[in-house]
Amino acid sequence: MTTHRTRRSAVLGAAAFTLPFVLGLAAPAFADSPQSGPYGPACASVPKEGAGSLAGMAKDPVATAASNNPALSTLVTAVKRAGLVDTLNNAKNITVFAPTNQAFAKIPKADLAKILSDKAELTKILTYHVVGERITPKQLSMGSFKTLEGGSLTTARSGDSVTVNHKAKIVCGDVHTANATVNVIDTVLTPM
Repeated sequence: MTTHRTRRSAVLGAAAFTLPFVLGLAAPAFADSPQSGPYGPACASVPKEGAGSLAGMAKDPVATAASNNPALSTLVTAVKRAGLVDTLNNAKNITVFAPTNQAFAKIPKADLAKILSDKAELTKILTYHVVGERITPKQLSMGSFKTLEGGSLTTARSGDSVTVNHKAKIVCGDVHTANATVNVIDTVLTPM
């Protein structure tokens, strides 16, 4: 009887250890499975319901989805001023590195005002934040991607942190919209 209990305990212990892996519960945040979903500390502040929620954003094209997220209001203003709303909403399978309001706040006010009033420069900066393909979390581990602006940006992962161009951090990544993957970043990127 002791042998039967010992075997049973060993089998149950092994099942308890392997079950989370089988169910995908122990998978890393950057897995490429459809269940991996959004990751990052800022994802917690996304509304749970409505058009600005993750489920709501998935139904809309990227510029419309961003307009429903209060943390991206400065980006939305910039996209409108550059005349890129239709371009972004009609694009297919793109990735957008979307700077938060706090990212834009890092730029001195006079410089930001100048950029927002120069449509050509604004367009150059904004299209540098867009890649013409959907990038998966796995690809972000160590990648180089051509932007719509024509330059390239690089991504790297260290533990749970993903950086873009060695300076911007993804604070909420792998957010899906109807036509894009969005990676929310904490710094505005400048074309190289």
